[in-house]
Amino acid sequence: MDNDRHKQRQQKLKQRIDERIAAANEVRGILMVFTSNGKGKTTAAFGTATRAVGHGLRVGVIQFIKGEWPNGERNLLAEHGVEFQVMATGFTWDTQDRTGDTLAAQAVWQHGKRMLSDPSLDLVILDEFTYMVSYDYLALEEVVNALQQRPSHQSVIITGRGCHRELLELADTVTEMRPTKHAFDAGIKAQQGIDW
Repeated sequence: MDNDRHKQRQQKLKQRIDERIAAANEVRGILMVFTSNGKGKTTAAFGTATRAVGHGLRVGVIQFIKGEWPNGERNLLAEHGVEFQVMATGFTWDTQDRTGDTLAAQAVWQHGKRMLSDPSLDLVILDEFTYMVSYDYLALEEVVNALQQRPSHQSVIITGRGCHRELLELADTVTEMRPTKHAFDAGIKAQQGIDW
């Protein structure tokens, strides 16, 4: 392709993008969902948290299903004023205790509701949250209400597999992480600093 044709194509592309940017004039927080079976949902959420903190925004994090093991994201972001509340029971397939997991989820959810009503927080991350709804640890109606009643400027990220369709419909942005290839499937052990 010669330079003139390339320039014409890029000018048309720029015009379309500029028109879309000009048409997007609503300012409010957004609800994002990072879901599906691929790796990277939590990583994407914490990348956004890092960006937000870097711009001086306030961030709160609720981690469901995570345990007490070392957490690189928490190690870094807590030093920058990010509040973490962790369910701390570990994976549900390890605990195998529906009653205990439900009580733990409901206890940490109280912090989630507090964060979702806190106008000083610009971003709230509900990590591995989809399971809390799909396993019926938390009532969908209560979750939807808390999300809808949050401060208008506040953005929220929900991560986890198998997101409930009502949360998908409520979301402004939904990203599905599709697995193509994973090192673990080849017998490579998860590594601190890379996988967690």
